[in-house]
Amino acid sequence: MTAKADAVRSMFTRIAARYDLMNTLMTGGRHHAWRRRLAPLAAAAPPGPALDLATGTADLALALQALDPGRLVVGGDFAEGMLREARLKLGERRAPRVRLVACDALALPFRSRTFACVMSAFLLRNLEDLPAGLREMRRVTMPGGRVLALDIVRPDVPVWGPLFSLYFGRLVPAIGALVAGDRQAYTYLPQSVDRFVTPAELARLMETAGLREVTWRRLGLGTIALHWGVV
Repeated sequence: MTAKADAVRSMFTRIAARYDLMNTLMTGGRHHAWRRRLAPLAAAAPPGPALDLATGTADLALALQALDPGRLVVGGDFAEGMLREARLKLGERRAPRVRLVACDALALPFRSRTFACVMSAFLLRNLEDLPAGLREMRRVTMPGGRVLALDIVRPDVPVWGPLFSLYFGRLVPAIGALVAGDRQAYTYLPQSVDRFVTPAELARLMETAGLREVTWRRLGLGTIALHWGVV
């Protein structure tokens, strides 16, 4: 693991206990609605297990299980702090069909063609090698299966764009310092959005990785992109 990847893993472990609270504060609770937009697309995948990469506290895995309770969902994350919080949540929700595993999205410990769908929420911006991560997602997805992703992107609305940058770049780090006690982590967040590709560029990278019928749409006043494609 590179120094950058280790730093990202340590950062997410530091903020794990306040991760859900910060997501709710930053988005006004809308992060749950965005995951619920992805879940039906994942549930429409062929029969077979699903992989939720960068599962965090398992919210996306739980959203899929609520729609498709018979499907096994594997939640993978490389931050032990996040997996610890996810275990606590799964114990409270009694979700026996959700399993957790420590894994690196750039070197997945699964055989090729294992999963009917591979999904992620707010992972892709954090990958050191985005094309390699997309290739791994495709590799472990069975033919006819789906690859899906949610992530934060720069809005393309002229007036809203600068306001979003001001909110994300100034207010979010202050909230992170106050609530999570970690200004650095919530300074990294807007910086990662600034460095990230556009939705159209991400769609092209997914196609280059071998995905077909790649489709995307913006949510959250254009600040969230939902992408999906077929293997």
